[in-house]
Amino acid sequence: MARVCNITGKRPHMGGSITRSGKAKKEGGIGRHVTKVNKRRFVPNLQRVKIIDENGTVKYVRVAASAIKKGLITKAPKRKWKPESA
Repeated sequence: MARVCNITGKRPHMGGSITRSGKAKKEGGIGRHVTKVNKRRFVPNLQRVKIIDENGTVKYVRVAASAIKKGLITKAPKRKWKPESA
């Protein structure tokens, strides 16, 4: 299953993580030096949420947390089902 938001289309992006050593010049050192550069992935914060889609049907989708905060989806109401008493 791909890490893609069904609403916004957000997907993982590549980036870099830079490791430095040394003390900054303004703190009295001789300057900072790059010792290592690693590739890394920035993945979206996906949540599995039960929503009501355009047709009025209830289904589970993977949605970014930012889409939930912006109100781009309508969450399905909680089910008020109770078992039958015997």
